[in-house]
Amino acid sequence: MSQAQDNVETRPEASRSLLSRRDWVYLLSLLVPFFLYDLVLKGVLVFSRPEDPGFWGALGLMRSDLLFNLGYTLLWIGLFAVARRGASRWTVVGLFHLSALLVALITTSAYQYFKVTGSTLDSDYIYLWLYSPEGTGGAIASELTTGILVVLAAILVYTIFGPWLATRLFCRWRGWQGIGARTAGVSWLRVVGVGLAVYALFSFSLLPGGGSTGASKSFSRDAFVNVIMTAGEVAEGQSLPDISPQPTPEASLEPARSGEKRNVVMIFLESTRAGATTPYNNDLKTMPFLDQLADKSLLVDKAYTVVPHTHNALAATNCGIAPPLDPWGTKVLAYYEPPSTCLPELLSQQGYNSAYFMSQESTYEKSPQILENLGYEEFHSVDTMDTEGFEKTNYFGYEDDVMLEPSKDWLEENGDEPFLATYLTSAPHHDYLAPEKRYGSKQFTDNELVNRYLNSVRYLDFFLKNLFDQYKELGLYEDTVFVIVGDHGEAFGEHGRYQHDNAIYEEGLRIPLIIHDPQRFEEGARLRGPVNQLDILPTVADLLGYEVEGGDYPGYSLLGPIPTERTLMASCWNPAGCLASIKGTEKYIYHFNDKPEELFDLSKDPAETTNLAAKNPEEVQKRRQEVLEWRSEVHSKYGTQPAE
Repeated sequence: MSQAQDNVETRPEASRSLLSRRDWVYLLSLLVPFFLYDLVLKGVLVFSRPEDPGFWGALGLMRSDLLFNLGYTLLWIGLFAVARRGASRWTVVGLFHLSALLVALITTSAYQYFKVTGSTLDSDYIYLWLYSPEGTGGAIASELTTGILVVLAAILVYTIFGPWLATRLFCRWRGWQGIGARTAGVSWLRVVGVGLAVYALFSFSLLPGGGSTGASKSFSRDAFVNVIMTAGEVAEGQSLPDISPQPTPEASLEPARSGEKRNVVMIFLESTRAGATTPYNNDLKTMPFLDQLADKSLLVDKAYTVVPHTHNALAATNCGIAPPLDPWGTKVLAYYEPPSTCLPELLSQQGYNSAYFMSQESTYEKSPQILENLGYEEFHSVDTMDTEGFEKTNYFGYEDDVMLEPSKDWLEENGDEPFLATYLTSAPHHDYLAPEKRYGSKQFTDNELVNRYLNSVRYLDFFLKNLFDQYKELGLYEDTVFVIVGDHGEAFGEHGRYQHDNAIYEEGLRIPLIIHDPQRFEEGARLRGPVNQLDILPTVADLLGYEVEGGDYPGYSLLGPIPTERTLMASCWNPAGCLASIKGTEKYIYHFNDKPEELFDLSKDPAETTNLAAKNPEEVQKRRQEVLEWRSEVHSKYGTQPAE
């Protein structure tokens, strides 16, 4: 047979082929590299785990990736076989390139997200970025290294031009001319077979693998599959029109004893875990000033956040009720007043002024709207402050000393009347830039990331001293109650998670809580706990000589007896991510269907390394029911629908 006859591809076998040879080259030149790219990224994550998965374990963890990519490959083979020419072919080609780009970008993003946070990427985080790009955009940008940008650029360029160029070069090398898509007819039986295979492969790719490797189900799924599977949870009941918080119960402060009105200062230590501070870890000299202050203060040994995310923690502390439990609840805070009367408003009824200062940008998660809904009369962010001479502490904040001058101006103008002043620091927040020009730095550890974090915590100590000196110089110190509290902790891989949003273990939930009253605790006082941020509102009211009348506040004043058998609840920030309950020294963690439940005895196992859940099935069942009921109750208060 002549070369020309061969090039026209009119052999009987050609009529039974799904695609022309040129189509095969065009498709596989994009699908095969991206197939391998996905498997390589997943393999790196699998074999970087502390546990050795072994061959079969690794195969189980990558099974979903293999099945999805095989199904994805067959899907486009089938579509190219059906759409052979004209507008339908151009439409399929365009969708082919767009979908390949989307899958590759999500795969790359999921890889980096897991490397940075220890959590799997889901559609909630993507939607949050679309909803609030000014906040999450900075977090994403902070992780865009030169290497990642090069990879993303290469993916974009190759997706657009790679198949065309590869096909042109390969066909020229093989001497194929005039082939196009000119196979004779379509074998519909084969197309149907391909369709059934695609359905089967996609279906099986939804099932997690991994077996006894200890990995979560979401980790064992292909990254793109996991995002798609969580997309329905975002679409169902999460849009703003569906949010309808319950009416706020009436509440007020009633004087319980006579005396002059005193000021209140709340200082939130951003991303500060208790164990990173000197009062809670004497071997770590990060905060000597706070350590000295604690000797003349009430220090709570075991204090916990309710949700390890800043605005949720601010709502819990200021409003005395469980905050929204996820990013969609944060949206509630931005558009609606919380279903309780918060501390700024309670104090306003008693003639108090209020102001909120933050060394962070106001655009983060619509902070101005949230703080207004929490009841603060004035809001001062770093956008309104003179930042000249101050270093960046992270992608959205500056040195906390930048708040000192605005604070002084406000106090000089308003200090003659009782007030509530709240300060949110920024230094220890990811990405831990640890400013050092002003106060230098120390070597706490050889781990570069942790060392930057600890130096950022050390920086807080200088800010605290400067702020206290300011109050003393203005003559306000003796008449002010200071509440120093962490908004949440920070994780560095102790349980495979990083940062804070999903850090449900002690490193993420346990926070410093020190109450300094110049008229009390001269010899120091210690409270073992456990307590959480919901106890701060009734404690402040008690310190000021008030009782809370009305409302529905579950917390207790730390000055009085606290029930020893009460259960404290906590939640991850990600919807359907994790829940926890702490009762005495027992801590229970529920991971929904992603990982097995966990039960720890913190008195014997403070590092949470020995899971006792299997030995206590009845206790686990009881605790699971409790946390799920609590979660439903919280969502009902805010008018949101919990993701399942």
